[in-house]
Amino acid sequence: MFPLGSVSRSITGIPFITVLIILANAGVFYLELTQGEAFIDRWSAVPSAIMAGREYETILTSAFMHGGWLHIIGNMVFLWAFAPPMEEAMGPVKFLIFYLLGAIAAAAAHIYGDQSSTIPIVGASGAVAAVMGAFLVTYPRDSIRTLVLTPAVRVIYIPAIILIGLWIVLQVVSVSTEPQQANAGGVAYLAHIGGAAFGIITGRLFIWR
Repeated sequence: MFPLGSVSRSITGIPFITVLIILANAGVFYLELTQGEAFIDRWSAVPSAIMAGREYETILTSAFMHGGWLHIIGNMVFLWAFAPPMEEAMGPVKFLIFYLLGAIAAAAAHIYGDQSSTIPIVGASGAVAAVMGAFLVTYPRDSIRTLVLTPAVRVIYIPAIILIGLWIVLQVVSVSTEPQQANAGGVAYLAHIGGAAFGIITGRLFIWR
């Protein structure tokens, strides 16, 4: 399932920060494709290196990197579905700060849970999870237009509290039943959980004026 956005509210302006984040991810992905493994090795986050006090900057840079076309497209689709309303609610500056802190919180959760790993972590999914967590506590009753690909391609409408809630539950179940995947270079479920928790706990604080 791919969320396409809320049908319960409209955005009054252009979500500049959201667009900027998507362009930044696209730009970094282009550098990955053109500069290859050397670029990826330098800017992806390795838990064991960070725990040893090295390469702290990669906690943020890795949040703009991706492991392939499906990875970046999936993350950007989810970001575009939930970020514009949150940017409008928070304001552009606070939303940017929130997004970057969400990326840090997500990486910290993964690193803490897998401190000795030498597998690089990349992807915006932890920061996107933070945006989803904030959306959940801000607009839980919004109806989310969702593209379903199986058994037939169709669009359905799901309340945010159900769509995002089930996604979070899936991450918790997955980290409990497939803990080895992170070590094998698979999905960083702990990063998803850490990002979502950050968004749920702090999202309303960034909206409060």
